[in-house]
Amino acid sequence: MKNRFTATALIASAATAALLLTGCVAGENQPAADAAADTDDTAGVVTEGGTLNIDFATYNPLSLVIKDQGWLEEALADQDITVNWVQSAGSNKANEALRANAIDVGSTAGSAALLARSNGSPIQVIDIYSQPEWAALVVPEGSAITSVEDLKGKQVAATKGTDPYFFLLQSLEEAGLTEKDVTVQNLQHADGWAALQNGSVDAWAGLDPIMGGAEAAGAELVYRNVDFNSYGFLNATETFLTEKPDVAQTVVDVYEHARAWALENEDETIEILAEVAALDPAVAATVITERSNLDVDNVPGDAQLDVLTTIGPVFVETGDVLEQGQVDDALDTIINDTFAKNADPTIVE
Repeated sequence: MKNRFTATALIASAATAALLLTGCVAGENQPAADAAADTDDTAGVVTEGGTLNIDFATYNPLSLVIKDQGWLEEALADQDITVNWVQSAGSNKANEALRANAIDVGSTAGSAALLARSNGSPIQVIDIYSQPEWAALVVPEGSAITSVEDLKGKQVAATKGTDPYFFLLQSLEEAGLTEKDVTVQNLQHADGWAALQNGSVDAWAGLDPIMGGAEAAGAELVYRNVDFNSYGFLNATETFLTEKPDVAQTVVDVYEHARAWALENEDETIEILAEVAALDPAVAATVITERSNLDVDNVPGDAQLDVLTTIGPVFVETGDVLEQGQVDDALDTIINDTFAKNADPTIVE
C-alpha cells in the first residue's frame, strides 16, 4: 500500500512552494517546455502548478521504489505539481537530459557527475542514493582472458562518461596499461552486453543490474574492485535549486524516506527491481543484497570528494576534460549538502 504524505508537511511545503518547469520529455536532449507560472519576486508570491521532471534508473533502486509507491506525486499534490518520470539508460544519458533542462533531477555515478561539471554542466549533487559495487570487467564464459593484463590488444565495450568506463581506465592503469592498449567500443550498457554475447567484443565494462543478469547467464566477472566504483549521486540543475529549493527539499525528503523503506522492506525492493529491469528475482536479490549499499550516509561530502579526487586526473589524461583546473573547480563546486543535511524522511508516513 502506498504511504500518505502528512497534512502538516503538505501545508508547510505549500506555503513556500515554487513552480517547476512544464513539459514532457519525449527523448534524450529534448528541452523542457517554458515555465507555465510566474513568480512575483518582490511580493514572494508563487503561482502553483507545473511539472517536476525527474529520472528513474535501474541502477538507482531508490528511484524505482519512489516511482512505484507514488510518494512524490502525493507530496506535491497540494501544490498542483505533476511528476514526470523519465528513464535514464545510463549516467551519460541522465547528464545529457540535465544539461538540456529536460529533467530537473537525475541520478548518475559520482564520476559521471564530476565529468559533466568539469565540462561546464551546471549541476550539483544534493543527495547520495547508494555506495554500490555496480561496475566490473566482464568476459564470456570460458574466455581465455583471466586478468586485466590479458585485455591488451582486445576489443572492450564501455559506455563513455559512466562509472564502468572509468572503472576500465583505472583497472588498465593499475595493470600498467592505458586506453591505447585496448580498443574501446563506445556502446550503451545494454548494447555492450549484447556485443559480448555475439562476439563483437572480447570484454565488457559492465553495469548492474544488467551485469547481474549477464553473470547469471554464464558471463564471468574477470576483475572486481569496489574502490574503483564511485557513489550514486542524485543531481539537480542549479537553476532548479535556485528557483525551486522547497521542491528540491521535498525530493530529498522523499528519497530519504525511500532509503529507510527499502532497508526495512528488502524483499519488496527486490521485487520492484526485478519487475522494472526484467530480471530474475534471484539476480535482483544479488544486486540489492550484495552490490548495492543503500545504508550509506546521504550527505555528500569528503567521502565522495576523496573518490572523485582520484578519478579526476583520469579525465585530463584521456582528453575528456581539457585541463586539471576544470576538474579542480568542479570538485570545489559540485557538492550542495544543504538539502541532504535538512532531510526529513518523516514527511511521508
